[in-house]
Amino acid sequence: MGILEGKNILVTGVLTEGSIAFDVARLCQEQGATVVLTGVGRTLRITQSMGRRLPVEAPVVELDVTDPEHLGALADQVKEHVPHLDGVVHSIGFAPQSVMGGNFMQAEWDDVATAIHISAYSLKALAQAVLPLMSEGGSVVGLTFDGRFAWPVYDWMGVAKASFEAVNRYLARDLGEHGIRCNVVSAGPIKTTAARHIPGFDQMEGNWSERAPLGWDSEATEPTAKAVTALLSDWFPATTGEMVHVDGGVHAMGQ
Repeated sequence: MGILEGKNILVTGVLTEGSIAFDVARLCQEQGATVVLTGVGRTLRITQSMGRRLPVEAPVVELDVTDPEHLGALADQVKEHVPHLDGVVHSIGFAPQSVMGGNFMQAEWDDVATAIHISAYSLKALAQAVLPLMSEGGSVVGLTFDGRFAWPVYDWMGVAKASFEAVNRYLARDLGEHGIRCNVVSAGPIKTTAARHIPGFDQMEGNWSERAPLGWDSEATEPTAKAVTALLSDWFPATTGEMVHVDGGVHAMGQ
């Protein structure tokens, strides 16, 4: 039996086989879970295609986390496939290129607001939308890139991630009474599709593998996906409001 045997997990953000979210969905299935995916707009068909590439074909429901109608309908859409949820994975992030790549001081509020809405507030919006499906408790896990630091070129996306991590802590506070744990996994730089859209991403990746005591493979998504899968399981029953680092140990090192 796997550590997620009999559980139902909702996974957002599956766009390519090289995404962290795809590996999370795969590992969840391998550990016994039933997985439902979400997709949005023009990329919905891509997510459906990815769902067919999993060990067990996963159904896809449409979700734009900035659309109140989508959020309001999410629980009913998910219930067409599973009766309840035991876990939710937030793997959603976006910022216009105008607010990254060294444009911190030049960024306009409308673009910054887009980044914060999609990359931070959406964690609360998603958790609220699925709350009716988690009456028996469960786990919400998000993906971040350590927002405690001012990274090169990350700019307002870094601010959004810091906000995302704060949202996680407040969700941990408010959802604890429902038996729901809320945690985030901070991965080191991984060459996902999203990362490749960050202008100057190589400056963030830099000498990460040399600084990491365990080394670091920026092509490998599975170590991060394993941490997410573990946090979805019952093996972390008293852990909430936490940020778990999967970065080879860089976060603990000085310059």
